[in-house]
Amino acid sequence: MSSLAAAEESVGEEAKAVPDGARTEYVLAVSWQPGFCETRPTRKECIDQTSDRFDATHFSLHGLWPLKKSYCGVEAELKAQDRKGDWLDLPKLAMADDTAARLIVAMPGVKSGLDRHQWLRSGTCQTDNADDYFTLQLRLLDELNTSAVRALFADRIGSEIGEQQIKAAFDQSFGAGAGDRVRMRCQTVEGRSVITGLTIGLSGDLSGKAGLTGLIKAAGPTEFKCAKGIADAAGRG
Repeated sequence: MSSLAAAEESVGEEAKAVPDGARTEYVLAVSWQPGFCETRPTRKECIDQTSDRFDATHFSLHGLWPLKKSYCGVEAELKAQDRKGDWLDLPKLAMADDTAARLIVAMPGVKSGLDRHQWLRSGTCQTDNADDYFTLQLRLLDELNTSAVRALFADRIGSEIGEQQIKAAFDQSFGAGAGDRVRMRCQTVEGRSVITGLTIGLSGDLSGKAGLTGLIKAAGPTEFKCAKGIADAAGRG
């Protein structure tokens, strides 16, 4: 299993282990790509990251995960292939040209086959096709990237951000208590606590047009975990 896939498994298990979070059905995982790339500088999506690229100043997609199931209807051989982490060897996904074009901007990991992995592991348990699965995520990501949360990170690039600041930004944009449904992921690099992403608890019907406010409100609270970290600038890795 790749280090990235192992991290996903860990986040899912932690979320299920929080008693008060029993109502949380899904986790929306987003990356702060400059921090992610500082920890994995040799990944295809990180080698060519620049300060003027979308993911240098906006959250990018990691995945949307149901907490109680995975690999729905996926053949054992294909599941085993996915777990090896060579995701570009997985079958290419069928989706509309517009969706694919938007996704490669919003999910830089497409260059490493992250979209193929996310579809097999999680998307197969949520929607009938990959286009619907990623269209939903793109819509939710747009909401996050037009919120006070993204503004906070963009204003603090190169500086440290703390738990209370992030929770306040979530509450401002998505309602009181929204920040209690969020967990921050950090990794220590050369003595620096670097923010690599956020996971956001969701519950409700994802098939409709429900927005983040309602989906977050319906989820259970979780532990924030990383109390503070640096919102890295692109190119440090």
